[in-house]
Amino acid sequence: MDHHNLADIRRSYALESLSKNDVSPDPIAQFGHWFREALNSDLPEPNAMTLATATRDGKPSARTVLLKGFDDQGFVFYTNYESRKGRELAENPNVALLFAWLELERQIRIEGTVEKVSREASLHYFQSRPKGSQIGAWASPQSRVIESREVLEKNVDALLNEHAQSDVLPLPPFWGGYLVRPLVIEFWQGRESRLHDRICYTKTSGAWQITRLAP
Repeated sequence: MDHHNLADIRRSYALESLSKNDVSPDPIAQFGHWFREALNSDLPEPNAMTLATATRDGKPSARTVLLKGFDDQGFVFYTNYESRKGRELAENPNVALLFAWLELERQIRIEGTVEKVSREASLHYFQSRPKGSQIGAWASPQSRVIESREVLEKNVDALLNEHAQSDVLPLPPFWGGYLVRPLVIEFWQGRESRLHDRICYTKTSGAWQITRLAP
């Protein structure tokens, strides 16, 4: 497809609307409401979210990760602390998340800061995963250059032999969870003629302020 055809792509958004009067005063409660609707809509991977990080000097990168929990404190995901995102989070704790539920004509943008969850929480989640996923976490030097896939396969075989008698592995010291504490949460609802609804929550002095943004 050339750029002329891309420029001609159009879609009309008309499924829902979003008003300051309709949303919850608490953005986490509003997120929970939309997340349940996404779950009930049988979307593929409704907990998939884009995570944007940046280096100390502001060079950005982004990738898709999976949301594994949320509450009044924020949003939790798990990864290798020595991966590119882990290294960037150590340098710069400012992050952004994006949920794009295109089938529902909805997006949620989240901006905030990140911190590691407790080792206890990471251990509990790690050992709740399938054994293959636990082995994969140990086997992969995430984001590092490797010579071939055979390197990973040899690592997996060795770990399978080492832990043949156990369903759980110990928590890797380089693996665990992050909590994103939100400072801004924006809910986007597609509308006709590109006049989309954008309701934004901003945390100010510990309280959430709600505003409407122009599309």
